[in-house]
Amino acid sequence: MSLKSSENTAVNTHELILEISAEDFNKAIVNAYKKEKNQIQIKGFRKGKAPMSIIEKYYGEEVFFDSAINDLLPAEITAAIEETKLEIVDRPQVEIVSASKADGVVLKAICTTKPEVNVPEYKGLKAPKVVDEITDELVNEQVEAARKRQARIVTVEDRAAQMDDEVIIDFEGFKDGVAFDGGKGEDFPLTLGSHQFIPGFEEQIVDHKTGEEFEIEVTFPEDYQMKELAGQKTTFKISLKEIKTQELPELDDEFIKDISEFETVDEYKADAKKKLEEAAQQKADAQFENYLYEKIIDSLEGEIPQCMFDQKVDREVSEFEARLAQNQMSLDLYFQYTGMDIEDLKATYKDRAEKEVKLRLALESIVAKENIEVEESEVEEGLAKLAENNNISVEDVKRFISIEDYRMDLRVSKAADLIKDSAVVDNSLAEAKKEESAAE
Repeated sequence: MSLKSSENTAVNTHELILEISAEDFNKAIVNAYKKEKNQIQIKGFRKGKAPMSIIEKYYGEEVFFDSAINDLLPAEITAAIEETKLEIVDRPQVEIVSASKADGVVLKAICTTKPEVNVPEYKGLKAPKVVDEITDELVNEQVEAARKRQARIVTVEDRAAQMDDEVIIDFEGFKDGVAFDGGKGEDFPLTLGSHQFIPGFEEQIVDHKTGEEFEIEVTFPEDYQMKELAGQKTTFKISLKEIKTQELPELDDEFIKDISEFETVDEYKADAKKKLEEAAQQKADAQFENYLYEKIIDSLEGEIPQCMFDQKVDREVSEFEARLAQNQMSLDLYFQYTGMDIEDLKATYKDRAEKEVKLRLALESIVAKENIEVEESEVEEGLAKLAENNNISVEDVKRFISIEDYRMDLRVSKAADLIKDSAVVDNSLAEAKKEESAAE
């Protein structure tokens, strides 16, 4: 391979002209013939036995050109990119300029390169950090949640159904007097107020007693996934077979001893308050960080190739598909349930993908500006943690990931810390944001 020229033709676009010698091209043609001859039938020859010259005469001299070029191309493109030290972010678009046995091959490769971006300001940024106040009411909610987790479910005989009760019902739905598919259930457990059914269904069971049979009328939402029912008025016949409710334990020291390592209600509440305060601090830290990152993204200078955003979306979709597979569901089945298609799913990731790509580029730009490096000991320590978290050996981790990419991840993390550590808390920005949201 010979790199004839390398030229920057547009923003984030580089054109390479490569030349493959006649000698290398002819060797590749012979190899292509050897691989493909068994699939070729020429009159007068057994299948796979026709000489290369006969096949070329019959189909044309160029019959093996494409295969030969495709065999040579990966190594040729890789060598050219390494020679030019280009950082490409998409598969090169290759065009055959000329090809002949006598002169070899001339190729043109259009490469999309990693963009050069700039972050004008990233030190001393101002951002709000508001920590939510933990009130006694919030603490008591935590205590009540603990009581509900220990509640007994008891059958109600002496009253009608109420919100938050669990009822056991038989039901069947009718549209214009005709039962419709999917509208029937027997001995179905339903918690009233859980919004498990369409609006209006659960509310109309309230005030009915065990043993009653009655009808309710509901209208399906306009955007209901079953198009034949969307926006339609229907009638459900209900048989209320049982009402159950939660019976909460007494809140006393004995209850606390049973459910925790604490001796008294006061000790339990103090621990609950401490955990809520820690969570509130973590939330404030995360919001502070996100505010800073939004400012970094908004100020980013540079033109970013669309392919980088598209690739990020595709990775998100692939990861989502893998998560579905873990739950024994395919992407096609998910689309059937939701009424979405692949483009709808990609659209849900679009904004997040663009922000993540921009933030990564911004942080890598800061790494370069600040000449941020990591010690080899930091890399080894990080790899050891990855190995421990995934219950594999460090050697396996090194086989599964790119060490250079991981090294850059650590450098990027340091750039993020630089932004946060130098930032200034300014809670007046939170008030301004509230007023802006109220005005909208």
